[in-house]
Amino acid sequence: MSNTSLPLEDRLRIGVQTIHRRTEPAVGAWLPMIDEMRTLVELVECSGYDSLWVGDHISFHIAILDPLLQLAQAAVISRRLVFGTGVYLVPLRHPTPVAKQVSTLDHLTEGRFIFGVGVGGEFHKEFEACGVPVSERGARLDESIAVMRKLWSGKSATHEGRFFKFDGVTMQPPPRQAGGPPIWCGGRSDAALRRIGRMTDGWMSYVITPEMFRQGLEKISAAATESGRVFRRGFGTAHLLFTCIDDTYEKALDAATASLSQRYGMDFRKAAERYCALGPPQRVVETILRFHEAGVRHVILDFVGRFEERDRQIERFATEALPLLASLRKSP
Repeated sequence: MSNTSLPLEDRLRIGVQTIHRRTEPAVGAWLPMIDEMRTLVELVECSGYDSLWVGDHISFHIAILDPLLQLAQAAVISRRLVFGTGVYLVPLRHPTPVAKQVSTLDHLTEGRFIFGVGVGGEFHKEFEACGVPVSERGARLDESIAVMRKLWSGKSATHEGRFFKFDGVTMQPPPRQAGGPPIWCGGRSDAALRRIGRMTDGWMSYVITPEMFRQGLEKISAAATESGRVFRRGFGTAHLLFTCIDDTYEKALDAATASLSQRYGMDFRKAAERYCALGPPQRVVETILRFHEAGVRHVILDFVGRFEERDRQIERFATEALPLLASLRKSP
């Protein structure tokens, strides 16, 4: 177990990252269907998963929809799932309208929302299109978190910072969850880990190993202690895990490599070998257990490979892998 004083959950939760996603490579118009969304949300809920997540980009190597709008649509279907963004690129937006949208979504999900945020920066063109210098993304996220939390109080709020200024603004209604939804932040750099320890309610990692997670959590814990943080609702620890289930490791590796290389516009094979959970369900579970031992309490599975196989993978993991994790998922 990671050497940390952070108040982690006792129970392991398993989520799925995906709602509307098109087949890649693809030709012709992409026309997402409401019935496809309904089928997916019902599958994730009925299969016993805990949460459903969506990623975010303004401009990306593949077609992608807005995450907050997707989650608002999906929330109509499920009465049990927790919904989350993994992660929302706050620096690309003005935090005041984002605070309003997130507060609204917290109500539309009946308080079952986790606001995963991050700085982005891998795709400079989306920053250019939004008029935001990439070099400001960390500072903008810091200030935006402060702005949103002030507005989520539901009381008259005033802010004077480097990027945003307002006086006596009241935003009603406040979010369903007191103080706003939990803010879980992505990032791997030391600066990001310090930000998480100082400012947020949880950490969302991806493309790291269990040992890297363990080390990162220790840095977050140190930053939280140094800043005198008190976590009144615990500290969330999540990892986005690219996953591909197949009868053999080699088949899963080939499928994951093809899918992720298309998604990120680069040869992803070596990264897939190091960072993905691949192969038969038992082997995938072994990877999840290593992350749990390192301190992860919310594993978010991004099932990669051919899009047409996504639902089958969701079902197979639920049938063959979730039972192997049952003891960790029980409430204490």
